[in-house]
Amino acid sequence: MSNELQIMDQPSVLKEVGTALKAITKKHKKVSSISTPKAFIKKKMGMDYVEYSTMRDVADKEYPGWSWTIISSESLGSEAYVVHGRLKWYDCGVWREGDMVAAHRIQKKKGTTEFVDVGNDIKSANTDCVKKAFNHYMNICDDVYRNQVEDPELDDNEVETLRKLAIKAEIPEKVMDQIKNGEVNKLNYKASKAKLERMTA
Repeated sequence: MSNELQIMDQPSVLKEVGTALKAITKKHKKVSSISTPKAFIKKKMGMDYVEYSTMRDVADKEYPGWSWTIISSESLGSEAYVVHGRLKWYDCGVWREGDMVAAHRIQKKKGTTEFVDVGNDIKSANTDCVKKAFNHYMNICDDVYRNQVEDPELDDNEVETLRKLAIKAEIPEKVMDQIKNGEVNKLNYKASKAKLERMTA
């Protein structure tokens, strides 16, 4: 509690924190918007996926200095192997870390209880775990794993178009306030533009 009060008493620290958080948000939006080349997108059982090497390459470029540590691992009987790992990465001047858990089924020879390659299953559990962490914490390959969210904020050209129309309609303050508080955004931009155009026709 005392630490929180000390920070609240230092506006400069709060400003630095706010700046860092904005930079992190901007960085993650940028990484999330990266389109994965079609050649790197593969299918397994009808689902799209990418290889570990592809995701690692993006992590190396966008978050250099990252590291991965296996916290624990165990078998679930003879059915699956579970890995609990921790990703640590440098994010716009801030060291961050996050945990992830993943399991991989232990493969057996058809019609028998004999294992195919337990070592490979253990390796696959770790690979699945770090890939999930890359996507969850770093937004890598969001387009493949369906985690992209369209930014509803209007771009500068859209704002300027609405501003000019609002001036003609003699309601610039109202429209700019609606843009500022998010009432007018990408989701209703076309309808808002059409309404202003009707008002100024």
